[in-house]
Amino acid sequence: MAHQATATARSAQDGVSSVAGLARFFPDATPTRVPVQLARVIEGQVEERSESTVIEFGTVREVLFACNTPLEFADDLKLRNADGSFDVEARVVAVQYHPGKILVAARFKRDVPNWIVKS
Repeated sequence: MAHQATATARSAQDGVSSVAGLARFFPDATPTRVPVQLARVIEGQVEERSESTVIEFGTVREVLFACNTPLEFADDLKLRNADGSFDVEARVVAVQYHPGKILVAARFKRDVPNWIVKS
C-alpha cells in the first residue's frame, strides 16, 4: 500500500557552511572567522538594534556572513568587532534567503587596508 509523504530535500552542501555556497560567486574569497556586531544604517543613522554574527568569508572588498536581520540588496550596514579595530560600513551586494537565515555579501564603502591577509 502506497502512502503520500513529504520530505525535506537534502542540500548538496549538507555539512558545509551555506555561506560557502555564496562564496563561490566571489573567487577571491578566503575563509575567515571574525565575530562582529551587525547593525543596519538607515538615512545615515545606525540602528540601535544589532546582531552578533561571524564573517565567514572575505575578500579585499567584501565580507560574507549569515544573519537573522532582514536585509535587502543595497542596504547599508555597520560591522564592528569587539575591540573596535574593525569598524566599517558596507553595502549589501548579494542576498540569499534560506530557512532560518539570510546569507549576505556586503562590499566596503571605503578601502579597508590590511583587514584580510593572504599567505
